[in-house]
Amino acid sequence: MLDKVAIVGPPDLLFAFKALGVQVYSPQSKEEARKIIKNLEKEEIALCFLHQDYMEAVQEEKQKIEKKFFPVIVGFSDYREVSDQMEKRMREMSIKATGSDSLVKKRGKDETR
Repeated sequence: MLDKVAIVGPPDLLFAFKALGVQVYSPQSKEEARKIIKNLEKEEIALCFLHQDYMEAVQEEKQKIEKKFFPVIVGFSDYREVSDQMEKRMREMSIKATGSDSLVKKRGKDETR
């Protein structure tokens, strides 16, 4: 199962994942990141975690891939706080999957309990 998962990001974040057998990619440039994303389908990757630093650079490639069943590209951040771009993307995915963004609402900010 892990051979169908890839992670694209900075090398210092990926060491542990490589030890677990996940395919890891550490692009040196945004152009190299685009090439990696283009090749995910050929490598039969089902799920790709893409670091937020590369999200904007590969937007065009991501849009083409999103029309297909796989690979699914999910962004991630190495910080505790979710970036605005990541939060927006997660809301879009939640609405697509469930019809609601209730899965990604923040306590205190979005809900009153």
